[in-house]
Amino acid sequence: MRANSMVAMILAGGRGSRLYDLTKKVAKPAVHFGGKYRIIDFPLSNCANSDIKTVGVLTQYESVLLNSYVARDHYWGLDTYDGGVYVLTPRERDTSNLEVYRGTADAITANIDFLDNINPEYILILSGDHIYKMNYDKMLAYHKEKNADATIAVREVPLKEATRFGIMNCDADDMIIDFEEKPAKPKSNLASMGIYIFTYKTLRKYLVADAKNPDSNHDFGKDIIPQYLRDKKRLTAFRFRGYWMDVGTVNSLWEANMDLLKENAELDLGDPTWKIYTEDVNALPQFIGKDAHVEHCYVTQGSVIEGDVKNSVIGTNVVIGKGAKVVDCVIQPGAVIGEGATVTRCIVADDVVVPPNAVFGSAKSEDIQLVADKVSE
Repeated sequence: MRANSMVAMILAGGRGSRLYDLTKKVAKPAVHFGGKYRIIDFPLSNCANSDIKTVGVLTQYESVLLNSYVARDHYWGLDTYDGGVYVLTPRERDTSNLEVYRGTADAITANIDFLDNINPEYILILSGDHIYKMNYDKMLAYHKEKNADATIAVREVPLKEATRFGIMNCDADDMIIDFEEKPAKPKSNLASMGIYIFTYKTLRKYLVADAKNPDSNHDFGKDIIPQYLRDKKRLTAFRFRGYWMDVGTVNSLWEANMDLLKENAELDLGDPTWKIYTEDVNALPQFIGKDAHVEHCYVTQGSVIEGDVKNSVIGTNVVIGKGAKVVDCVIQPGAVIGEGATVTRCIVADDVVVPPNAVFGSAKSEDIQLVADKVSE
């Protein structure tokens, strides 16, 4: 595959409001995951591992930290002479006002000049807030094999959850014959993963036409894909059977972290054949105190553990004081759990200080408690 035959565009501008205070000042793709990673590391690493050299990252909401992070393209080995990571923020267009991206399709349309300058044969559209490993080159090979105008990655979901997704209805050859965006009564359980490959010349025509339509939502799921179907374009479903999680809620973010601790975990962060790359924080080695007890945990470098920790993911430079108990938790980087504190089934946000002897969460609670206030003694 020549260097720019397929360009990736990562949609990373969402507000992530269901993560509450975790995304109050930080874009959702920049939220930490798995102790030391950020969510955006996954699509970027997938691009690097798939030999996609040019990646545009489209940011918008609370983007300062995210912009500075993804601009360091050497983290993912994308700092090549014929590629790189490009931060694409909303700009002034034909009016005197700065316009925000009005939808997923509009975000791509607003950067047509960037794409035209590269002139790719194919364009890969990705979400910046999912946890998964995927070889996009295999998806491109499938797109070519099917002689498709568009290929949509899909996965089977429980039928009761299908109302939350764009749902594909396919024929025996997995050609898409119908698409429903979050249907009340879904006809199938094949859900869109928000991962698309388009033949660029065709997509460009549709984006330009959509931008002129005052009644459009300027969205791939609501507008572009349905128009492709109405025009009898060739759309095919690429079935993905690996691990994938939309970490859009506190519960789902916690669950994805806990999945790392499962025996024979489906998401293996230690797989040398498909590495997930991230920032090297240059922290000290972890320290486990003589009276500490650590059982079945991910413990990241720089952490100091003096208490009892069980079935938890411990981020970089976390401190857990003497006599503290941490069970079934995700402790984000820089957090401090005070001496004698008890934290159960919680996500403790970055740099939060849990006071000594405080109690957060409960083993009996169905919902995960988010501890995000930077309280102190």
